[in-house]
Amino acid sequence: MSSSDIYETLGIKPIINAAGHMTILGGSVLSQEVQDAMESANTAYTLMEDVFDGASKAIGGMLGTGGGLVTSGCYAALVQGAAAILAGTDPERIRSLPDTTGIPNEFLIQKATRYRYDRSVTTPGGKLVEVGDDDSCTPQQLRDAIGPQTAGLLYFAAGERFPNTVSLPDAIEIAHTAGIPVLVDAAAEIYPLERMRRVATSGADLVCFGGKYLGSGNSTGILCGNGEMVSAARLNGFTGFETGNNSVGRGYKVDRQEVIGTTIALRSWLEADHEQRLQLQSERIAQISAGLSGLTHVKADNLWEQDGAGPWMRLRVHWDEQATGRTAEEVAEALGAGSPAIFCRAEGGGLNLAVHTLREGETELLLRRLQEELA
Repeated sequence: MSSSDIYETLGIKPIINAAGHMTILGGSVLSQEVQDAMESANTAYTLMEDVFDGASKAIGGMLGTGGGLVTSGCYAALVQGAAAILAGTDPERIRSLPDTTGIPNEFLIQKATRYRYDRSVTTPGGKLVEVGDDDSCTPQQLRDAIGPQTAGLLYFAAGERFPNTVSLPDAIEIAHTAGIPVLVDAAAEIYPLERMRRVATSGADLVCFGGKYLGSGNSTGILCGNGEMVSAARLNGFTGFETGNNSVGRGYKVDRQEVIGTTIALRSWLEADHEQRLQLQSERIAQISAGLSGLTHVKADNLWEQDGAGPWMRLRVHWDEQATGRTAEEVAEALGAGSPAIFCRAEGGGLNLAVHTLREGETELLLRRLQEELA
């Protein structure tokens, strides 16, 4: 049964995804290899601890870390990582979270790099403490912020590109000199592969990646790093709860199929022909740009280099609103309401189109609808 057929039986409207790996759109489409691995894992029961042991060894070997843990999303990886920093392997502390009375519970974060998902460390009882100013943070400010209540440092890896902030290597050196562990949110820092491996092996105690970006399920993530810290995160997860420690991570359950699928997705990502992958995206962008070139009031720009040559290419489409009489938000809304329905992002007075989440034949449909709406 095709996706359109199964959706139709439930009264669900499928869409064309020109927005990227967004959680609200289901995150990703599983490759056949990942589907096959999950189907194989579905054929037999086994102990989850054994599944985690095997996956940890495989992930650690691929990324060059002491171990790895598949979690129910990158957010869950951050929660369990923070819990590991707060409680470690102490059964009493594990049972007590999110009550952190009597133990260090502050996580430092550079104010200039604050982001929506940093609240994850507050779930197991952490308290965020901002360091620096709205647009800068110095190494000395970070050193001076460390105190007796400091439990760890939360580092937003994408924020390393922000000017006038402390780099990841410097932040790790400062924290470790003071005996403070570092938790890194590297959700989408997966390409170039050298970047992914550099972050994973940076010396940070725990590093988190989003599984959906690797071609695994929307509901998966990876926590890797120091082997002892990864083990502590497991104790603070759902298997720890089931063995009697009442861990705060009981709600972050994954099944054996997800663990196996995510491990295979990571292997596939690391072994993929990324030049070919990006070439396909470049061709899609060129096709859309050429199709819009006849509309003299419309401009289309490939944002890949501007984005820092990251994992995916985006096309920015912008136009003279006086010529069309329509804003980017209005065009995006019309695309979403049309047939086929197309989901894209309206940002900064234009449309930012992700082409890596388009399926076979959808580039042509997207182009046709853009031509209709922008004529």
